[in-house]
Amino acid sequence: MRSTLLYITTVLIWGSTWLAIEYQLGVVAPEVSLVYRFSIAALLMWGYCVIKKLPMSFSVNNHLFFMMLACCNFGFNYLILYWAQNYLTSAMTSIAFSTLLVMNIVNTRIFFGQPIAPRIFMGAILGLAGIVALFWQDVKTLDFASEAVIGLGLSLVGTFVASLGNMTSVRNSKNNIGIMQGNAWGMFYGSVFLLIFTTINGSEFALDTRLPYMASLLYLSVFGTVIAFGCYFVLLKDIGPEKASYAVVLFPVVAVALSMIFEGFVWQSSTLIGFVLVLMGNIVVLTPINRIKTLLGLNKVIATSSVEATTLK
Repeated sequence: MRSTLLYITTVLIWGSTWLAIEYQLGVVAPEVSLVYRFSIAALLMWGYCVIKKLPMSFSVNNHLFFMMLACCNFGFNYLILYWAQNYLTSAMTSIAFSTLLVMNIVNTRIFFGQPIAPRIFMGAILGLAGIVALFWQDVKTLDFASEAVIGLGLSLVGTFVASLGNMTSVRNSKNNIGIMQGNAWGMFYGSVFLLIFTTINGSEFALDTRLPYMASLLYLSVFGTVIAFGCYFVLLKDIGPEKASYAVVLFPVVAVALSMIFEGFVWQSSTLIGFVLVLMGNIVVLTPINRIKTLLGLNKVIATSSVEATTLK
């Protein structure tokens, strides 16, 4: 029941954050918006840890991993994805981000020695075919300077960085670091690193005081960062990256539905085919072969056929 509630919360929140990001773009530079977002989130997380009197002292080595978590999950991954969403709708960005599933599994193999099941290769092929179909109009002309292809490239880079952050979170949990403490330090370092980047970049610290920007900023800070990451990292700790990534399969559905309502997202035949292939690829990756057979009723059919064959003999 706990895992189910965590899944539902994570999917609904992260599925809606892609639309909220749209209201962050325009007046305020993406890096500045992220400084605001993670500063607010860090204050909330630290306030929670102080109130709960959680231990916040860690070794220098652990702080290095907090910094890595900051860069990969609470900083530059989002900056790259914000840049990507300047070129794509929230629906397309979220679908591209769902490749996090395969990246997590591959990185889990690299960093933790987790075996890769054969079905994962089939799922990855389906996912790749889906991405090609989604962006077919631009891919078929090999126009790599087009906005869609640039947006896709940025989305995949941001997704890979996020996957490295997921691996860092798993490492922290394996070393008995509390999720709340790890997130608090990670968000603090993330806001600091983004502030340094913003200062070096010479970006203006503007603030859009209109309701859409302020409301989306608070939503992304409180729900999209503090609550959703807390839920997701608990899932990572409890059931591992492979199973926790089921959330990544579902939130594009929420993102696409909201994009249709608020952004006028229009389905094309290639878009529909790509969306279905990406979802199918993710499902194949996460679902053991025996489970697929059970869902399709193949086990029963095979068993019945065996009995009939035995009877005939």
